[in-house]
Amino acid sequence: MADRSLRGMRLGTQSLQSEEGVEFSPRKRSVYRSADGTTFEVVFAADAEIPQQWESPKTGQEGILLTSDGEPVVLDAVDVKVPRSHWDMLLERRTRAELEELLQERLDFLRSRKGQQKIGA
Repeated sequence: MADRSLRGMRLGTQSLQSEEGVEFSPRKRSVYRSADGTTFEVVFAADAEIPQQWESPKTGQEGILLTSDGEPVVLDAVDVKVPRSHWDMLLERRTRAELEELLQERLDFLRSRKGQQKIGA
């Protein structure tokens, strides 16, 4: 019985859905060139912001976006915001002298507690 219901169909290799009536969104091809001179294409949505650099899917090297006439796009000088560390954020709120005073208070407190707490209590 099972042989008859599966006759003529290859399992797992074909979809029963068709592309009939499906309208694809508009797309745009962008060409990139890596440092070794190889070029590759990447397809983006037509309304997407195209990045100026993209990693090659074959070599893994960074590629630079090319214009329609094959020239590299001039990279924008974007102001890169340097990430702030915890220390930088502390210095925005307090002076170094205040931080040293707080550290000393905390160390004195911890040293006074040392040996007073029982283990397992």
